[in-house]
Amino acid sequence: MRRRSTTVVLGLATLALTVLPGCSTSSSTPATAASAPAGSAKPKTASDDAKPTNILTSAQLRGRLLDEGDLGQGYTREPEQEFSHDDVTVIGCPALEQLGGDAATGGSFDFANKAEAAFTYEGSTDSEVGEELYSDTETKLCQGTGRIFDAMVSCPTYQIVAGSTPVKITTQKLTAPALGDEQWSQLLTFTAGGQSSVFKQTAIRSGTLLVIISGPPGLVDTHIDKALTKAESSSWPPVHQRGPAAG
Repeated sequence: MRRRSTTVVLGLATLALTVLPGCSTSSSTPATAASAPAGSAKPKTASDDAKPTNILTSAQLRGRLLDEGDLGQGYTREPEQEFSHDDVTVIGCPALEQLGGDAATGGSFDFANKAEAAFTYEGSTDSEVGEELYSDTETKLCQGTGRIFDAMVSCPTYQIVAGSTPVKITTQKLTAPALGDEQWSQLLTFTAGGQSSVFKQTAIRSGTLLVIISGPPGLVDTHIDKALTKAESSSWPPVHQRGPAAG
């Protein structure tokens, strides 16, 4: 159940990018916590000179993903796996139901370019960490990500049926770390077959780059800053000194 749940949650992080309408926020006017509850903006820091302003290619994004050395000893990268999206049904959440199973599990995307990776710690799915990098215009990243997280937290409890397996999902909006230009975060609990798994998702937009880390809450908190720093930098370790996060 846990491997299946992780695959689903990584897809849900990017659901319906092709079918959701755009927001009116311009790239030069980041959404504030009052106007866009799913995300927030922070003052500029010394790292602003590193944020991408051009759309990165998928090859560039792949080179900026975390690797085993970045995560620490004991982590192993998982092979990429195909996941069938056409047997997933969403129940009890109108904002997600109308998108259909394919969109709700990340079967289609509208952001220009992407790269992703998943890691386990010494073979334990309890310590699985997933990373997704996307690049597109600032406006499209703002539109899609804000509406995705709004849709997901609009229903505190809902259910998905993957094949013949019902999975109950509860969601809770969290305060995201003050990184990048915009931030979103949520906690998801998956319950199936009498077992529960808790996952955290944090998304950070920096210019034309979107970083999403998913996994156990403690691991997401540990790796999100490092993931953003590496993704922002064309070289690694970064040649610039990151400024302190706004409190």
